[in-house]
Amino acid sequence: MAAAGAVALSGCGSGTQTVGTAPPKQKDPFEQRAEQIVRDWPKVSPVSGRKDTMLPLTGADRPRNTAVRELTVTVGHGACDAKYGVHTHESKDLVVVAGWSKKKNQNGMCTSQLVTDKVEITLKSPLDDRELVDAATGKQLLKG
Repeated sequence: MAAAGAVALSGCGSGTQTVGTAPPKQKDPFEQRAEQIVRDWPKVSPVSGRKDTMLPLTGADRPRNTAVRELTVTVGHGACDAKYGVHTHESKDLVVVAGWSKKKNQNGMCTSQLVTDKVEITLKSPLDDRELVDAATGKQLLKG
């Protein structure tokens, strides 16, 4: 953790400046988007373009009941992606999710077909009455 302190400036007027050893850590695009969805819910628009750090989910399996902490979602990713998974962000009223993928180092051709895979996620607390929301599309999953 970076330490910060106050330093008195001399010869440059009077005042105090806070200094630290490292700049504050930037939130990744998913966390920024998840926080925006929590703030603006339910008035959320989809993100524009395809981002490997925030892919739309193609679905979610309905859990047996809302007391569960494990959910299964379906991630769409490229056929040549080396890795894929799901981001989650939990708030009091929402669980925001999005897929992610990382491409392989390509030395040859790769088709641009979509592959879907089921991924199980474990929530910090039970789903209960919280809405499950896709970060990329801004749409509620598990409606009805």
